[in-house]
Amino acid sequence: MSEPSRRPTAPPLVERLLITPVLPRPRLRRLAQLYAGLYLYGLSGALLIRSDLGAMPWDVLHQGLSEQTGWTVGTWSIVVGALLMLLWIPLRQKAGLGTLSNVVVIGLSVDLSLWLLPETGLLPLRVLLLALGVLVCAVATGCYIGVGLGPGPRDGIMTGLASLGLSVRLARTLIEVTVALSGFLLGGTVGVGTLVFMVAIGPLAQVFLPRMRMPEAPQRPPEPSDHQPS
Repeated sequence: MSEPSRRPTAPPLVERLLITPVLPRPRLRRLAQLYAGLYLYGLSGALLIRSDLGAMPWDVLHQGLSEQTGWTVGTWSIVVGALLMLLWIPLRQKAGLGTLSNVVVIGLSVDLSLWLLPETGLLPLRVLLLALGVLVCAVATGCYIGVGLGPGPRDGIMTGLASLGLSVRLARTLIEVTVALSGFLLGGTVGVGTLVFMVAIGPLAQVFLPRMRMPEAPQRPPEPSDHQPS
């Protein structure tokens, strides 16, 4: 009797490091939603920065590093994201296509959007930029999380710490307060916008996420074992 056919599997290293070694269907829609979400996330960060009422916590850090080095905010977003990926190894977090794309695309989007958006000193316009930034970020979060291609590098640190025994809420609060304070000391902008973002982003993202969540990829059936009874 011939041996049962086996599906090709990803190399063991890929299986250990990637949660989505193969892009699930529907591929085109999934990719379009992923990259639209990542672009919008960078746009939302730029809107908050241009409001000059306080950036989102991680961008406060990127701003501060930019002030100290002359590198752009987007460049520091990429550098910090890549460095955070190294911390995933001891925390045993797995990346996906969305994770790797997150590192690069958001940084590029922030810089492009900052170049396109003019500065303004008018308070009503700044408040409008703040409100748009938070809303766009919520939509973006629903988009890129909803495709199920892996969390962002910063989210992975949060879930990694939670796996060590901290609650998700405490892990996120500790991380965001730490990076915002560090960024402020380096020259980043902390203000009412930072507080509004931290309070509003969770509930707003929860509104959009169910509407943008895509069906999960079907589970691969277990492979037959050589020791199974015939």
